[in-house]
Amino acid sequence: MGTWAALEAFAGTPESTLAAVEAAYLEIGRIERQLHPNREGSELRSIHTAPLHTPVPVSAATWKLLHLAQSVYALSEGIFDPCLPHLPGRLADLVLSKPGIKTHWVLCRVPLALDLGGIAKGYAIDRAIEALRLAGCVAGVVNVGGDLRIFGRSVTVLLRYSNGSCLPFTLNDAALAVSDFDAQVERRPPEHQGYYRRSGKIDPMRRYAAVVAASAAIADALTKCVLLAEERLAARTLRALGARQVA
Repeated sequence: MGTWAALEAFAGTPESTLAAVEAAYLEIGRIERQLHPNREGSELRSIHTAPLHTPVPVSAATWKLLHLAQSVYALSEGIFDPCLPHLPGRLADLVLSKPGIKTHWVLCRVPLALDLGGIAKGYAIDRAIEALRLAGCVAGVVNVGGDLRIFGRSVTVLLRYSNGSCLPFTLNDAALAVSDFDAQVERRPPEHQGYYRRSGKIDPMRRYAAVVAASAAIADALTKCVLLAEERLAARTLRALGARQVA
């Protein structure tokens, strides 16, 4: 993920809690390997390097995230587009296999370069939460690079608002993601090249956004929509995905 990760878990015994945390960290690592934009062996790299119109097998986890990304792309009218501008392809140029089949694949109709960045980080959080639950945890917190999701309890965090003030904010069985336009360059991992604007000068509608949603992947993607979309479009996209802007 190119950043730090912190986990809390609550299970029946110290041994089962430790096993759950280890399983969650393993899941974060697996997602990071699969979704790295250019590392040898990653599924994104396989997609980038395959000949056009050639199906590329992908895991169910990668397929689900790409399907979510395309949903946000459509709802935001292309504002959310994790394809780098040095190649002509947009997210709509990526074809996914139909839902419900055993073997998942994707193919590119046009050369494109995916850099899933923050939505992949959010997805790793979601997968880690799932791992904690499957291991028998009754509550937990997963925080990766400042984006976090909790289940089974309430957590109060100090949230910075767009005017620069910091106030306590209580999160209950939900995810919170924050995007700060002015800090993106400094905080972005070096392997991620940035995205969301195809060409020209980036002129965000807002400089800072914080979004609460049911999943961390959705929350992170929607912060980009809040930053870059016209207010009515951003609000419509938030409503469609059951999310809300809190800063």
